[in-house]
Amino acid sequence: MTTKNQLLAVTGLSPQVVTETLFALHQQGEPLPEAIHILTTAEGYQRARLTLINDGWLGRFYDDYQLPKPAFSEQHIHVLEQADRTPLTDIRSQADNQAMADGITEWIRQLTEAPDTTLHVSIAGGRKTMGFYAGYALSLYGRPQDRLSHVLVSADYESHPQFYYPTPYSQVIYGNDPSRKPLDTQNAEVILADIAFVRLRHGLDQALLEGKSSFSSSVAMAQQALNPPHLIIAVKARELIANGKRIKLSPADLSFYLWLLHRQQTDQMAPTCPSDGAPDSDYAAEYLNHYRAINGELGGVDRTLSHLQNGMSKSFFEQRKSRINKILKANLHQAAQAYLIIPVGRRPQTRYQITLQKEQIHYQQEING
Repeated sequence: MTTKNQLLAVTGLSPQVVTETLFALHQQGEPLPEAIHILTTAEGYQRARLTLINDGWLGRFYDDYQLPKPAFSEQHIHVLEQADRTPLTDIRSQADNQAMADGITEWIRQLTEAPDTTLHVSIAGGRKTMGFYAGYALSLYGRPQDRLSHVLVSADYESHPQFYYPTPYSQVIYGNDPSRKPLDTQNAEVILADIAFVRLRHGLDQALLEGKSSFSSSVAMAQQALNPPHLIIAVKARELIANGKRIKLSPADLSFYLWLLHRQQTDQMAPTCPSDGAPDSDYAAEYLNHYRAINGELGGVDRTLSHLQNGMSKSFFEQRKSRINKILKANLHQAAQAYLIIPVGRRPQTRYQITLQKEQIHYQQEING
């Protein structure tokens, strides 16, 4: 059974950021997570296990505030790994840095996979780079319901090894500095600071959302989707290369797409769909110029010529348009919009065009049309 509300905390040598985050949520009257996950290093694992579980600080928080306890055990403390699957002890090299980034990205991808869950990522603990990658990974995979935060703790209590949350009763600890002044944990202030982030999930390829991916691959895919539209037409290969992705089309479909682009690039009016029972012979002639150039180069003849011998019909026009758009959406997802054949204007004068500009289109091999 999928846990709907989950907290993922990035921690290093200060596992108390978990209980501080939980206290802040409770203080603000917000729902507490049903499950808690921790991402950390090998030493961070020992600290989290010994303090939160063995020493009972997590259970103590829930008992103090009489709250139902979440799913949390040693299995919820995840040690980031090096490329050879050995536990990551610290981030000391570029390889460590890459392994950490990939590990954090993969965990956040998994925890955002189920559509009916909510993920709250806390970046209060661990090295700054760990927090950065957690925030960036949530930007890549986060959904509208997901959240990113940091906890702010009053100076005397921040990073204090004996402070885990403001208690509902008086408890004295001593300052973590030469003064050793007495402090009452009841008086500590903990504030949850939400961090706004840009959600780029719509720009990721479905394969990255469904399968394991490195941090660099995820970033590259999101960047590709955000780049200005650019189309390369590879006539001989019968491909469109949109945003760097190769999309195979049949000669009939590619010819239709090229026909529309050619009309736009030669400043002709965008075509309307032929009326039912009234095939358009001019459209058919223009289209066949492109089709013959492609088909003659590749060899072979199909049923396209016979379908157009009396002109371009409404069904032919709509089938080509729908099939091309379906292929573009399947390959480009949200990034497909700029390349789709879209309707412009109201019926019965609706015309169809592709919104790309001339400078965004490049032909690997020109054809006559």
